[in-house]
Amino acid sequence: MANPQQAAIKAQAELHHAYLLGLQLMVATRHGEKTMEEWMFRLFHRQHLDKFLSSFEKLGLSGLPDAVACARYHVISNSIGGVPVEYMEESPKKAWVRFRYPRWMYDGPTLCGVTPGVGRGFLRGWYAHNGISLKNPRLGYVCVSEDVTGEFGFCGYFKEYDHDLKDEERLQFSKGELPPPFDADSQPAPPASDWSAERLAKANRNYAMEYVRNGLTELSQVIGEESTLEIGQLSARLIGLQYYPKIAQFMEAADGNCIDARNFLMDVMIGLGDDVFATDHATLDQASFEQTGLRILKGLEGKERQLLFACWQELWVGCLRSHREMLDLNVEKINEEKIVWHIFNRRNG
Repeated sequence: MANPQQAAIKAQAELHHAYLLGLQLMVATRHGEKTMEEWMFRLFHRQHLDKFLSSFEKLGLSGLPDAVACARYHVISNSIGGVPVEYMEESPKKAWVRFRYPRWMYDGPTLCGVTPGVGRGFLRGWYAHNGISLKNPRLGYVCVSEDVTGEFGFCGYFKEYDHDLKDEERLQFSKGELPPPFDADSQPAPPASDWSAERLAKANRNYAMEYVRNGLTELSQVIGEESTLEIGQLSARLIGLQYYPKIAQFMEAADGNCIDARNFLMDVMIGLGDDVFATDHATLDQASFEQTGLRILKGLEGKERQLLFACWQELWVGCLRSHREMLDLNVEKINEEKIVWHIFNRRNG
């Protein structure tokens, strides 16, 4: 393995991204479009409040006209998360963004399983709130094309009007408008001195993890804790089952016995920045390891923390059950920062 830590970071980004997609599909098919739109509104509004203003300085956007800064923000921040977005500046008061395919939020066939309400939700939750966050009552967003309607992808522009906008005017639709031509030389990028390849890889991982963390919390506010736990755990386990072969390939992991499985889990958990070490004399049928740090739970308390951990651990149960051997996984909580994973063979354990 050329760079084990880099491979582990990539594996964590891949798995958490897939989990978000699977969770969306399960909510869409079981709870419908209205629930999806409300969930996406709450999720993206939370992400906006957490990230938008706090990121301006580090992305080099301070002092720019508001419409330009907003458009550049979405290009730069999404590119850091691995999402392709293009920027077209028409004037200091009007700047375009166009998200290119494949869409990160609906990767692969997921695009066919979500409804237009998803896009409407995140437009209301984030884009329509930019003017409020910047204390500019004249700033709004105009959507000219949506993600899943068969047009040309999510596209629109931030515009500063000559009058204050009413709440319902902060998000508008103007289908039929086309963006200016793309100019590769005018594309904004994160400050190179601050964003090394390693930092970008970690940001890509964190991007996916934050959507999972906030997504589960906000989903519980829409469909309740019990339904969120049921859907969150099942989708996590299914994603672990489905994606284990892919992330195992990143990690050059063996589909073998309990020792092989422990080595895989220990290696991949390093991709979170957590500390891990073996806790016993392992056998082919039983092995354990300790994990401290628990980055996935950082900053969460109470029910939010309990819900996330109960769902998140099922990712790794799924990975273990995807093995040819009949492996399974239990977790023992030691304290708020430390857990012990117990791997066993169901045939002999």
